[in-house]
Amino acid sequence: MIPGEEAVRAAYEKITKTLIAEGLTITTMESCTAGFLSSLITDTEGASAVLPGAFVTYSNEAKIRAGVPREVIEKYTVYSKETASAMAAACRRAFGTDIGVGITGSFGNVDPANPDASVPGEVYFAIETKDASGTFFRKLPLGVSRHESKVSAADAVARELLNVVTGRTAEEV
Repeated sequence: MIPGEEAVRAAYEKITKTLIAEGLTITTMESCTAGFLSSLITDTEGASAVLPGAFVTYSNEAKIRAGVPREVIEKYTVYSKETASAMAAACRRAFGTDIGVGITGSFGNVDPANPDASVPGEVYFAIETKDASGTFFRKLPLGVSRHESKVSAADAVARELLNVVTGRTAEEV
């Protein structure tokens, strides 16, 4: 089931307002969502206080240039929890933020640059803080638009981010 975009936008508003209230900062390194997560964060007034910048690293080379070790991509593939974790760490380190989010995956098309690693509908993301990091996997519905896939991926990330920033699950908020 594809989550409603209004609900996803409301979740990011809650995340951003909580980050502002707590004085926390966040950054993202996005591949499959192509900046959609950082866009959702910045849809809330005052977001410049919490998001100093972000990366859209659609290609493997862009990820490497932004700080993801080439060896991680070569060993685990670009579509892996290890790469997502390296993305979260690299962006957090680059901007010196409290929270880093990395996301990579495929929304249903085989990736010509990574034909051996592309599994349509599989998304990996990681959230790193100074105290902890976690990696997550979501299987997204196939046969929907790329935008709907981005919304679905953003929903999965929001659920975990809400837990990180509020200490409660999405259902409890």
